[in-house]
Amino acid sequence: MTYQEKKSIVSLISAILIFGFYCLYMYTQYPEGGLGTAETFRYWGSFVLVLTVISIVAHIIISIIFNIVFRITTREKEPAFADELDKLIDLKATRNSFFVFVVGFLLAMGSLVMDQPLQVMFVILIASGFISDVTGSVTKLYHYRRGV
Repeated sequence: MTYQEKKSIVSLISAILIFGFYCLYMYTQYPEGGLGTAETFRYWGSFVLVLTVISIVAHIIISIIFNIVFRITTREKEPAFADELDKLIDLKATRNSFFVFVVGFLLAMGSLVMDQPLQVMFVILIASGFISDVTGSVTKLYHYRRGV
């Protein structure tokens, strides 16, 4: 298995674990008595903002740990350059990830048009962000395994 495949697998697993544990934590923080408009925006705004910060920091830390473990176990350095294949795979993964997020964004806006509660819009946005992250990692793994 190549470095890029291992990195994609680690990225996929870490995205799922970070999102899952954070959602479990925030589920316990959900207000009991329902949410008014101001509380809705405050809760979901903090949900998205904190998830973004935690996700970025955790991905950076996991990437550093992965590189250290990879170097210790294989005695190889991470590739210092990206060839055309790596760039093409990264572009395809980014395209698929953005497509999934845009579809999720449109669905979230559509939920507002169909008079759904604000919570539905935020859940769709958060889920589409998570699914787009997973889609990018899966696309990279698929193309490194099967080719372009």
